[in-house]
Amino acid sequence: MITLTHFLVVSACIFCIGLYAVLAKRNAILILVGIELMINAAILNFVAFSKYDKINYSGQVFALFAIVLAAASVAVALAIILQVYRHYKTINPDNITDLRD
Repeated sequence: MITLTHFLVVSACIFCIGLYAVLAKRNAILILVGIELMINAAILNFVAFSKYDKINYSGQVFALFAIVLAAASVAVALAIILQVYRHYKTINPDNITDLRD
């Protein structure tokens, strides 16, 4: 039987992979993927802990809101990344030194 500990271990592993992707920062897309992995780890925790709330299912409700917010943030972040690429011709955060023209 899969217990809460199994979910928490998987969630911690996913969060660590996402944190490594953000800290390695090869390019902006990898940073965005790392942030999404960390959000998905938090969503997994919400769903795992909602097993113990049989009345309100509040963990699943929070997970649904987190999924909606993550989708909106990805749309905005991709639009920003595309505009940065058009202006600087790179998506490497180390090569982008100024925000003005």
